[in-house]
Amino acid sequence: MALLQLKKLGIVFIGALLSAIGLNLFLIPANVYSSGFTGISQLLSSIFSEYTTFTISTGIILFILNIPVAVLGWLKVGKAFTIYSFISVAVTTFFLELIPINPVSDDILLNAVFGGVISSIGVGFTLKWGASTGGVDIIALVLSRQKDRPIGKYIFIINSVIIITAGLLYGWEKALYTLVTLYVSTRIIDVIHTRHEKLTAMIITNKGKELQEAIHERLVRGITTVQATGSYTKQPKELLLIVITRYELFELERIIKQVDPQAFTNIVQTAGILGVFRKD
Repeated sequence: MALLQLKKLGIVFIGALLSAIGLNLFLIPANVYSSGFTGISQLLSSIFSEYTTFTISTGIILFILNIPVAVLGWLKVGKAFTIYSFISVAVTTFFLELIPINPVSDDILLNAVFGGVISSIGVGFTLKWGASTGGVDIIALVLSRQKDRPIGKYIFIINSVIIITAGLLYGWEKALYTLVTLYVSTRIIDVIHTRHEKLTAMIITNKGKELQEAIHERLVRGITTVQATGSYTKQPKELLLIVITRYELFELERIIKQVDPQAFTNIVQTAGILGVFRKD
């Protein structure tokens, strides 16, 4: 488990570095905005620089915005997910302060495309390993669970605000290039990791009670149990059915390996669900 956690931390660090490179070498010099809290932080940094007498870097604003979100995630989403997500934010802030803002190209389209690609590769692999880049991801997860609506709707609304604000403040050409960056980022993240996908886990185990307690402690999800019998051994077993988001798959795998390494687990993609998708 220690090796697995080190690998996850390594991925988080690499993802944060790629995000910072995409921002400081491509997007920020071109005044093209990223998605979510990163884009909001860029906008606020630009507004402070142009309309006030003091400046605050994108990295510092990003870190400050994520503090209350981390508390919300800790209470509503899950401790492990929130810890790794906050580490991702902290390391991204560090790299944003460390890497100088130095444009690689003067072509705004190249900056929009390559900045979006490089940043989204970092975000995609961070998501794939069970963490996030904080901010909008955590807020959207909480809202989705409370309102039982797709996460993508909330992310779309927030990104729309970023695009409109960029257009009003800095011209609609900047807003259109921001839209290019958001489109490229979404496509790359979808290739690496479909973040809003729901999965159904079917776990056959001899330690049903222990697994249920561990899952309820670390994931905000309900579980349906079914009594089962092994075909060859004729021994009684328990079948646990749980629907999760792709975000939570990494943590579920860790729980199963810790509690019952001999459990048989089948993970299938869920085309859709009816009813309430939240903890019982």
